[in-house]
Amino acid sequence: MGIMQFVARDCYSEKGVPELINPSNSLWLSDFTISATKNKFIALGCDTYATIVAYRGNRKYTTGCISSCDQIDENQLRKSCTGVVGCCETPITSGLKNFTVWLSSFYNHSYVWDFNPCSYAFVVDESKFNFSSFQELRTTERLPLVLDWSIGVAPCREAEKLENYTCKGNSKCVNSNNGIGYLCQCLEGYHGNPYLPDGCQDIDECKSMINPCNNGECRNVRGSWICECPKGFLLNATRTGCDEDFEQSHNKRTLILYAALGTTVGLLVLLTAIFLVWWKVKKRELTNLREKFFRKNGGLILQQQLSAQLNQEESQSTKVFSEEELQRATNNFHEDRIVGKGGYGIVYKGILPNNKVVAIKKSKLGVQTETEQFINEVTVLLQISHRNVVRLLGCCLETETPLLVYDFVGNGTLSHHIHEKCHESPLSWDLRIKIAEEIARVLAYLHSECSTPIIHRDVKTTNILLDENYIAKVSDFGASRLIPLNKSELTTLVQGTLGYLDPEYFQTGQLTDKSDVYSFGVVLAELLTGKKAVSFARVENERNLAMLFLNSMQEDFLLEILDKNIVKEGRIEIIKEVAKLASMCLRVKGQERPTMKEVALELEGLRIMEKHPWREAHNLCQEESEYLLGATTTINTFEI
Repeated sequence: MGIMQFVARDCYSEKGVPELINPSNSLWLSDFTISATKNKFIALGCDTYATIVAYRGNRKYTTGCISSCDQIDENQLRKSCTGVVGCCETPITSGLKNFTVWLSSFYNHSYVWDFNPCSYAFVVDESKFNFSSFQELRTTERLPLVLDWSIGVAPCREAEKLENYTCKGNSKCVNSNNGIGYLCQCLEGYHGNPYLPDGCQDIDECKSMINPCNNGECRNVRGSWICECPKGFLLNATRTGCDEDFEQSHNKRTLILYAALGTTVGLLVLLTAIFLVWWKVKKRELTNLREKFFRKNGGLILQQQLSAQLNQEESQSTKVFSEEELQRATNNFHEDRIVGKGGYGIVYKGILPNNKVVAIKKSKLGVQTETEQFINEVTVLLQISHRNVVRLLGCCLETETPLLVYDFVGNGTLSHHIHEKCHESPLSWDLRIKIAEEIARVLAYLHSECSTPIIHRDVKTTNILLDENYIAKVSDFGASRLIPLNKSELTTLVQGTLGYLDPEYFQTGQLTDKSDVYSFGVVLAELLTGKKAVSFARVENERNLAMLFLNSMQEDFLLEILDKNIVKEGRIEIIKEVAKLASMCLRVKGQERPTMKEVALELEGLRIMEKHPWREAHNLCQEESEYLLGATTTINTFEI
């Protein structure tokens, strides 16, 4: 039953003075209860808290809600109160026979008065309350509210025994939702007023329902209907429709099933044939594509190189890997497996089926020079067998971008150990001079001991890897060149790295083994100073390390630029000798530079002298150094 109920208001003046209109509101009932299913408690406004206090029997019931905001969107409020600023709501419990609404404010609407001087709270029939505006609420005195009613106070099981039992024919008793008394409802199949004699009348389902019998004829009976089935149909289990006779329908379904099965099998055969044809075409296309990539990546040349290598008993075995093998090894070249990036491409860490860890170098897509460097690198590495060169295990020729597979060297680059500050302890002087000697011996081997001399052409600290025992491994031979035995130099396009590039080679384009000597001199200067070959963070005249190093030697301020960590170790005499060697490697004219073999022997001699128990050998070492680096003395080197 619907009634109209007062709205509680709480309004303030601009100065925050209350305008006592109706900040509270009460309702007291004797025979009815407030519907919990139809009504809700709602509060509207900012700076608002609202409370409803009620009684359910002798027990007190209190609930409420708070709305605090700094703006109101009335358009959103017209759609829903849930989750919208300026409104809050809460359900109420069943069985309430009275309630009092209290409405108040935290700050007397002082901060929101310009757009919200009043707050409102009420219990309302939620199906009939539509928010229009705060202005309209200010003049609204009452809103609809729904009450539950019932007959008497006894439940159905007791009321049916009473003389004044109200439910009439073709009806039933149901207990009231509020827990007090009962209500009457017409039985299923009847409609009308259950409180009046003959108020519940039979429903003619045959007229009111659309084909309730499904293939049969509908006949109405009191409270229900029955279906009369035609020939060939039988009444179904629920007796509310007619189904086709089993035998007839079974035969019909069998024919349909066979037809469907035949069609399905035919489609499967057709689809299988189409798939096999497609698979063969794709396989042929993939084979052709791999052959195309094989030729593009210099596969024929590399096959000849590998065949020649396999004919040599002492050569290491180099394998041609398939694309699938390297995809499995790198988890399909997942980005988590990337261990390095650079101008050449990307290096991935891979794990082969035998659990061997490898490094897989993938050149950049679509860069022709990278493919040429790939072929060149394989060709060069097949000539090399040295413990301080990263070993080539194999290559993959059937992918769009060529792939090289190396032994994995997992302790980072020399550049990383010299320049990065994340290491717990920097490289010691002993390790630095040992690494320098190993690099020098590799370059000496390339220049004078290989069957065809090789110029690396890109010697730098980022191309020198260190294993777990700090043994140097020279890598990246993509720019290297083979020097015919009847020549001492090559004319090439200038290629190298800024800061390491031989100035004479840069000016003339004439590549000689002395170009590697210059680059090694820069690496030696990095080991001595801990500074990068080129750094734009330094002042202009100190950006190039080679120039800075030579100036320090000429003007005698070497100690100022040396790495403080090696100076602390106190081996200044040896350090100065290594510095002299570096400055000789950095001479502008290539013919004035020592050979890498002389540099390697000099470094070996300095290491031996450093470990010798008597320091008087210093003068002898100086004489030997002069001999090795071009003096006229004839002392046999280190044959003491």
